[in-house]
Amino acid sequence: MTSHGASDALDPNAGDTIDVRPITARELPDWLRAVKTGFLQPPVVSDEEQVNRASGVILSRTLGAFDGSRCVATFRSFPQELTAVGGAAVPADAISNVTVSPTHRRRGLLTRMMKADLAAARQRGDVAATLIAAEYPIYGRYGFGPATTSTEWTVDVPRTGLDPRWAGPADGGRIDLLDAEDVRKSGPELHERFRRARPGAIDRNDRWWQVNTGVLRFGGTWKEPFYASYRSASGEIEGLVSYTADDSWGDSNQPANTAEVNWLLAVTPAAERALWNYLCSIDWITRVRTGRRAPDDLLPQFLPDPRAARVTRHTDWLWVRILDVVRALEARTYGAEGTLVLDVADGSGPDGGRYRLTAAADGTAACVATAEAADLSLSVADLSTLWLGDESAVRLAALGRVRERREGAARLADALLRTSRRPWCPDVF
Repeated sequence: MTSHGASDALDPNAGDTIDVRPITARELPDWLRAVKTGFLQPPVVSDEEQVNRASGVILSRTLGAFDGSRCVATFRSFPQELTAVGGAAVPADAISNVTVSPTHRRRGLLTRMMKADLAAARQRGDVAATLIAAEYPIYGRYGFGPATTSTEWTVDVPRTGLDPRWAGPADGGRIDLLDAEDVRKSGPELHERFRRARPGAIDRNDRWWQVNTGVLRFGGTWKEPFYASYRSASGEIEGLVSYTADDSWGDSNQPANTAEVNWLLAVTPAAERALWNYLCSIDWITRVRTGRRAPDDLLPQFLPDPRAARVTRHTDWLWVRILDVVRALEARTYGAEGTLVLDVADGSGPDGGRYRLTAAADGTAACVATAEAADLSLSVADLSTLWLGDESAVRLAALGRVRERREGAARLADALLRTSRRPWCPDVF
């Protein structure tokens, strides 16, 4: 995740005397301390944490700003695959650990690091860059736009109307408890099935499964989760959930525990329904906190009383910055036929220009540079917001962020770009 404290400079040249460069292995502890300083965490790095962090760091893509020998700003990127509309996986530059120490704000350090990283990403051939923004106002100036949202619900279990005597799925499937080792074996294949079907989803490497099952730890107290799977009647795993529970007995000396979902992964509605029913049927559990879910998650409608699922958080989540307009627009599929000429402005980079997008009946499209008159004018940040299909060009036009050059062009853009299920990125990085 990118941090607060990373705001840009009033004077973009004020930090020129500070050395911005990839770090060395010996500088990793100081870099990690600077990361923690930026996130207002205790700036102490244990030997175990240093070793575990080092295994996930690509030094050539880990930037530090050094004032003398002290690291005062941080920036890290790593390779990622991002699912476009239609299921294609495009190479992305995932950005994380962005901080500027409070003593060195407004000296242009973030701008220098961001420009260097995005230039390298273009040279590698990445189609887009991605990040999770801790603060909203910072990243639009670099061409990023919010492309997915995340919603969390708290379920009041007694109010759901579900049968508290639920004894398992009625479809011939079953729920089983698993160990962490079982999850590391079956989880990666299940996630591959999931991410190919969900725009906005990203890949999970072996390290992700090690971190999220407690093999790799980075300080703090690890609370071992419970794991459960849903197997269909054919015996195939179609869903997994990781959750913890607290120990609360309430004012009436009755159990009133809360189940906290770390993540729930399902590739069929039957698996989703069964896992949510399971969580709501556990003895002593009176509340379920869902963790980060898609904004159009099926959960509320699985309940006889959907109001038992109360939205407790809704926020922008994955931000995208298109780095190659032609490849990005050709990588995804489209919901209608049509042609649009887009005039794309990119004040912070080289990706602006005029492009003709032609979508065919089979959902594929061709995109070429053109000198034709534009139908829509927009920034690369707003094109990045529209690319995954969640936002409406008509809505952005009403906000003054998209300018319609031909009447009806924004409605056509919505017909082409928007998706029937909303894009979703369940991960933080």
